[in-house]
Amino acid sequence: MKKYLKLALCCMMVAAMAIMAGCGGSSEKKAAAPKKVLKVGMECAYAPYNWSQTTAEGGAVKIAGSNEYAYGYDVIIAKKLADSMGATLEVHKIEWDGLPPAVVSGKIDAAIAGMSITAKRKETVDFTKPYYYANVVALVKKDSAQAKAKSVADLKGSVATSQLNTIWYDQIDQVPDVKKLPAIDTVPGMIVALKSGKCNLIVTDIPTAKAAAFANPELVMVEFPEGKGFKTSREDVEIGVAVKKGNKELVDAMNKVLGNMTDADFSKIMDEAIKKQPLAK
Repeated sequence: MKKYLKLALCCMMVAAMAIMAGCGGSSEKKAAAPKKVLKVGMECAYAPYNWSQTTAEGGAVKIAGSNEYAYGYDVIIAKKLADSMGATLEVHKIEWDGLPPAVVSGKIDAAIAGMSITAKRKETVDFTKPYYYANVVALVKKDSAQAKAKSVADLKGSVATSQLNTIWYDQIDQVPDVKKLPAIDTVPGMIVALKSGKCNLIVTDIPTAKAAAFANPELVMVEFPEGKGFKTSREDVEIGVAVKKGNKELVDAMNKVLGNMTDADFSKIMDEAIKKQPLAK
């Protein structure tokens, strides 16, 4: 009888150990999957949309492969989008001209970089709904003749430039008898050209002009009344997120967030970014 009892006890112990082992294996299988990563590209030199700084102050995000951090309007929007998808935001610093190719190649999932939604760009990438509406204005020196302009026609004869591969550079042609200089790679470069006297007119959008004037007291943004300003189409002023063609899942996920935001929401975030830009401090 004792022999059978011992045998039964042994069987029960073996079974218990098997169950425990099974539980351990199940626990390992249920380990949390790695968090998704949303790779976003931007210049990190285009305040107030995006810029680089040396610390994580204000909620800045580390730039991949760098000791610097990115912040600005684009980063705030990117964080909202990543959070909504349960993803970790990874920011990649890429020159303006290299953003569309980076999206097409899959190096990044999206370009969130103050990019206008144009028909030409739609040939190579898809866009989300707008995440900002950026009207075109003039940025000039406060003590210049251009600062007194009441219309684009009043800017006649100006020496002008803007950023490379932007709709702003094309708008320069609307200024009568304009002397159009070659486009400049970055916004800081444009501001240097204006402050140094190389040109006396920069054609850009409201956020860029506001940020430049906020950080440089000698500059001023000139906005014209309806019908007297730069003629633009809706696509010229709609700013969207560029993603790889055919990535409907990502576009839909982002649109779910952007579609619930209003112009007032966008303006509030942009004003916050303008006040936090490094040169404003």
